[in-house]
This record gives sequence, C-alpha cells and structure tokens, in this order.
Amino acid sequence: MSTKDKIEDLLYQNADDFKMAKVLKNDISTYFKTLDETFSTSGGKDFLFKHTRKIDSIIKLIYKIAMHGMFKEYQPLKNSLPITLAALGSYGREQLCVYSDIDLLIIYKDIDGYNTKEMIEKILYLIWDSGLKLGHRVHHIDELLDVSKTDITIKTAILESRFLDGSKYLWTEAQNRLDDIRFDNPKEYIVSKLEEQRLLHKKFPLSMEANLKEGEGGFRDANLVYWLGKIKYNITRIGDLPEHIVNDTDYKNFRISLEFLFRVRSALHLVAGKKEDKLRLDLIPEVAKYLGYNNTREAHMIFAKKVLTNLRVVQLYSLIWIDILSQEYNIQITTSMHQLGASEKDDTLLEIIKYLNREATQKYQASPSLLHQIIQAPRTEKLNKKYYKEIRLIFQTDNAHSTLLTLSTAHLLGYSIPILKKVVNLPQFDGYHRFSVHSHLLECLYWLENIKDDFVKELFDKLTPEDRELLKLVTFLHDGGKGRKKDHSSVGATIFRVYGKNIGLNSKLIEDGALLVQYHTLMSNTAQREDLYNEKTIFKFVAHFKTQRMLDMIYILTYADMNGVGEDIYSTFTSRLLKTLYIQSINTLEHNEMIDETAKRIKKENTLKRSTEFNTLLKSRQKKILSISSNLMFLRYKPEEIINIATKAILLNDYEFKITSENFLTIEIIKEKDLNLGYLLAKLSRLNIVNMDICKLFDGKKYFKIDFGESVDEGEITFIENYIKESFDLSRKAKLPIISIDKKNIDIECNHSQNYAKMLLKIDDTRGLLAYIMTLFDTIGVDIASAKIHTQKKRVQDLFLIEKNGNFCHNVDMILEKMGVK
Repeated sequence: MSTKDKIEDLLYQNADDFKMAKVLKNDISTYFKTLDETFSTSGGKDFLFKHTRKIDSIIKLIYKIAMHGMFKEYQPLKNSLPITLAALGSYGREQLCVYSDIDLLIIYKDIDGYNTKEMIEKILYLIWDSGLKLGHRVHHIDELLDVSKTDITIKTAILESRFLDGSKYLWTEAQNRLDDIRFDNPKEYIVSKLEEQRLLHKKFPLSMEANLKEGEGGFRDANLVYWLGKIKYNITRIGDLPEHIVNDTDYKNFRISLEFLFRVRSALHLVAGKKEDKLRLDLIPEVAKYLGYNNTREAHMIFAKKVLTNLRVVQLYSLIWIDILSQEYNIQITTSMHQLGASEKDDTLLEIIKYLNREATQKYQASPSLLHQIIQAPRTEKLNKKYYKEIRLIFQTDNAHSTLLTLSTAHLLGYSIPILKKVVNLPQFDGYHRFSVHSHLLECLYWLENIKDDFVKELFDKLTPEDRELLKLVTFLHDGGKGRKKDHSSVGATIFRVYGKNIGLNSKLIEDGALLVQYHTLMSNTAQREDLYNEKTIFKFVAHFKTQRMLDMIYILTYADMNGVGEDIYSTFTSRLLKTLYIQSINTLEHNEMIDETAKRIKKENTLKRSTEFNTLLKSRQKKILSISSNLMFLRYKPEEIINIATKAILLNDYEFKITSENFLTIEIIKEKDLNLGYLLAKLSRLNIVNMDICKLFDGKKYFKIDFGESVDEGEITFIENYIKESFDLSRKAKLPIISIDKKNIDIECNHSQNYAKMLLKIDDTRGLLAYIMTLFDTIGVDIASAKIHTQKKRVQDLFLIEKNGNFCHNVDMILEKMGVK
C-alpha cells in the first residue's frame, strides 16, 4: 500500500495527527535509503526534479492531514481557505539536492472564521513530527513587499517561489505582489547581487577543491543569471531569455555543463551523507565511483578535470550573460583593473590576439563583451605561422599574463598554445599545489610580471629583453609535461624544444629554456632539503647551470613558481634559503674545473638511475651509491662497476681485496679500517705503478685500485696477499727512498675549493715515490678524498684531492721540506 493510500485510510479512521505523521516519517526514511538506486537511473536535473517532486508529495499530504484535522468532514474548498504554500530557493527552482535546505513560504490572509493561524500551526507541527527538516517563512500577503526590502536574500527567495498547495486564488494575488517586488528598485538589487558574487568569488576561487555552489563557476553564478532574468523578463528558466542575450548554441553548451555539475553535486551529497558543496580531494574517489568512473588515479584525474572544465564553462557564459543583463539597467561591472572592451571590428581570432598584444602595455582584464567576441571569432582549424608569430609576441609584452588569462577564460588556451592542451584544467593531487596545472602556470606568470622581492626584481630588471621573453616562456610552459607517465620535467623539456622551434627561437635560447624546464624544481628542492654550507651541495647545483645568467634565471623562475603554488609558500624563511643558495652558487662560479667535474658526475648519476640493475636495488642502497663522496668513482667507472663496488662496501665489515694478473697486475681493496698504504706501496716498489685510484665512498670506507705495468706469476700473488694483510697493521714500517722534487714540478692549491685542497705532481717516475708520499700523509693524518695516479713514458702525473681537516694546509712547508722540494 502506498503512503498516500495509508494516509487516506487513516483519515477515514479519524486517526490522530501523530500517527499519520509517523507514517510519513517512515516513508521519508525509506525514501532516503533508495536514493542511491534512484541516482543510478537518473540524469542530473532529472534526479533533482524527482527529489523535489517527492518532497512536494509529502508537503501536500501534510496539508491534507492538516485540513482534515481542522475541519473534519466540513472542509472548505482549498481555494476558499486563504492559505498558500510555496517552495523557495533551490526547492522553488526544482533543483533540490539530497541534503540541501528545504525552504517553505506560507502566505495567508487573516480572514475571520477560518482560523488561519491555527491551521498554519498544525501544518508546521505535522512537518516537524514527520521528521522533515525544513526552514520556513510565514507572511501575510500584504507584508511581502515590505519583507523583501529588508534583505536581498529574502527578496531573491520570494522571487523564485513556486506554488505547492493551498489557495490558487491567494497565489494569483501573491503573484501580483511578486511583480511589485520585481519592479521595486531593480538596479539596487542587481548591484547588491553583483557585490555578493564578487565577495563569494574572492572567498571561493576556482581551485582543485571547488565549491560547487558558491565558488566561481558554481550554481550561484548560474542562479544569478536566472535572478537577473527574472527581474527583467520574469523568466522561468535561463533558456527563455531573449536571443540577443542567450543564443541556442551557447545555452546548449551551458546546459550540458550544468547538467553534469548537478550530478556531481548530488553524488557529493550522497557520499558525504550530509549537505556538502566542497568537492574535497578525499571525496573525489567515491564521488567519481557514483558517476561510473573506475577506481584508479587516472580515472579520478579525468573526473576532476571534467569538473573543473564544466565549472569554467558555467563561469564564462554566466559572466557574459550577467554583463548583458546588467547593462540593460546601465550597470557596469567594475573592477580594480583596467577593463578592455571588445575590438571595434568584427575580427578573426588572430586579429583579436594582435589587438590584445597592442593593449598589453598595461595590465587589463577582458570585459565580458570582449570574451564573447573572442569565443565567437572565426579561427583556423590549426595554427599557422602567422598565429605562432603573434603568440610569441605575447611573451614580449609587459603584461603577457593579462592576454593569456583572457585566452584561458575564453577556453582558447589549448588552441592558442597546443602543447598545453593536455594540462588545461588538469588537477594536481600532490597535497602541495592549490590550483590545476594551467591555473598554476598563469599564477606563476603573474608573479613573474609582478615581483615583490626587491632582490629578485633587481635580477629580473637586469635581464636582456631576449632573456625576459625566454623566462616568460619557460615560466608559462615549465609544467607542460604533466599528465604523462614519465617525469614531467623531462617531458616538459622535450616539449619546450619542439615549441621553441615552432615559434622561431634560436637554438641557444631553446637549449637554455629546455635546461630551465628540466631543472625547474632543483633550486627549491636544494634550498629546502640540502645543507647549503656543504660545498658538494653547491657544486652539484651549480653544475647544471654553470653561468651567472642561468643562475639568475633559475632563481627568478623559482620565485615565480613558488608564489604560483599558493599563499605562504614563498615565505621569509624560504626567501632567505633561496638567496643563500644563489649567493653561494655565484661564489663558486670561478671553480670551473670542479663545476665541470660535478657536471660529468651528474651525467653518470643519471645514467645509473636509468639502469635496470640500479632500480632493482633497495632504495637505501641506491641512496648510498649516490652519496659516494669521490667524483672520481663516477668519472672513471661504468655504472655496473660502481654498483658492484658500492654493494661490496655496504656489506663490508672490515676489508676485502682482489688480485688479478693477466696482462698486468691489478690490486683492488675496499676497506673500512685504516690502511698503511705507504707500507704496501713500499713492499711493491720494485713493480712499476702506472695507475692508482683512491675513492672515498661512504661511512668512512674507501676504494683503492692499483694498476701495475707488468704481471706476476702465481707464486708471487701469495706474497702480495700477505703484504696487503700486513698493511692493515699500522705499526709496520718499510724502508723508503730519499726523494727530491723540483719546486716547479709540484703545485699545491689550499684554496682549490671550500672543502678540498689540491696537490699536483708532474715529475719523472721515481721508484718508491708514491710509497714515500703516502707514508708521509699517513704520519701527519692527511685524509685523501680522491687520488688519480698516472704514469706514462716514465713520467708521473699525480693528482690528490685532500680533505681540509687542518692537517695538510697547516703543514705545507713541512710537507715540502720532507718531500725534498727545492
């Protein structure tokens, strides 16, 4: 038996009101449990319409129960009883969402004999007893106009009221009062609604966690079109507006987007189990599931992108139509920025872009009429050379942001700059960015053209016009590689190269721009995560950029990028970190040799990171390998050799060694404990050393590789093994030769870098020379970070990088004396 039949039966039995209210309460509870199923078979507005009609049916039953309770079998005709029930707000527009407020207006006339106030009380008590949660207003018909003047929200609600039940005679009279309300100071009403919208947009900008109701592009924007249309034309829907305001094509696009957003909001309410208008990131997976999307990150991205896209469609058309409706009352939508009107000629899109470039000598905001002109403008299916030329000119103007924001608002950014098509409205679920990718890029460009940091501004002002153009391009395109499976920075660099050619950049600018895109996060990451007073950190950073010009540009780019993320990302603290990194970097530029060496190391590190063998290692082991102190390891050895040496070192407890003697003798030692290297070399001094590498690894461990010019037989290997084992006894001494070195053959640089001194020997080969030097260094505690020993044609070239621990530079004179330097 239907609820209606149950109520009819109880009315026949003269059951009390509470019993009938209980039936309604059970019906409401059952109904809400079936909403998931109803949603799966209904469209956006259709679902809201069905929900509205269900609430209508309950209100009508309540009215029927109240009539019976008041008058029993002597009920007057509905039209005779001076009470009318009307729906307000979204309920009145038949757009009632699941948990949205249900607002009811009760209009009455106080006629003697009808007890209208008692009847109204009975209606309200029945509503409360039935468990239906709604807000209500009760007004005498003569006070409607006065009430509407007290608050624009009340005026709006009354204007969009819809007849529910009761006296149609009274409703007809009420509609006349509604006309009075429509005509009552409409200009003041419109101005107030526009200001209300401005404040809401400021509070709820279009971000990845969009407010579907009150934010930019939300239902409030669409409703404002309806309200202004109601005031002027007394329409019942936006599509009823005159053709010169809303044409069929625009309305169709608008309606499709609105329909999708209706479904999203309904799903959001069902998922949250309450009234919820903010599409929070944590709710997206379940909301997407309601709408038929797969439970994958990719599907969630597609869904979120569609939400943002449709919000922007509603935002665009609402903006245009609101402007036209406002102008019919001679109301101009004012902004704090210069408003750029439509071009005087009915131009193609290319001509309009030229017009925008001419006007970009100052910041501007595109007027709705200009936006309407842009979306209606004829354009080629694909960009040609003329377009590319004009697009490039955008980045040569002082206010490129204004022009690109205009194209974005008109939904033509993907058309104008095709390489950004994939990232338009693309969400970023990283917990860091507040805006979608293309909105972030626009924000970055804004901050580049409106630098607030004096130090950064000074650097920007010193750039050449050519470099300013390049930096604007890089800033606006640096995240163009997002939305792909590969690293977005690498993809972005590739995309930049392609686009740079399309717009006519020279090869030097293309490669500089690609480098900045490739490493656009490096300065921020280094400044916030690394030790800025560690020389290796600075060299590793500088090795990517190498010149002051490029350091200036990565610094400015980082400033714009961080500010474009959201508020408080570029803080006083981060500003200080970035400036410290920049100054430290500038100070290292004179060390070309170290910079080049570090650059080569970075290249080898990148090769390592791409290798299958490296990527199968535990993350902790990968980190160890990349932390190897010695650059020599990365310059001299293949990726697989580095992995093999480092893996052995990680597992090492004491020391291990390997001896091979095929074409020539090679000794490899990995050690954790101290090694008496001078003793070992002295024992082997009869053999000719042609090469020796010393590489500092990690955790106090070192790797030694000594190559000799000849091989040895099997029997001698046993002696060499014993020499190696004995060399870990630091008390052992070996007989050393007396050496003499010409002063011109030794070069010592204690200021080679912040952390290292350098010693370079170029002399004739002398047996025992290395043994003597290593013994001397061991005696005074000199720590060799890296050494490259090479002998060719009886000529020695030995390079030592020495840790600045005070034992070398403070003892240079003594070392030179001991080495017999004359």
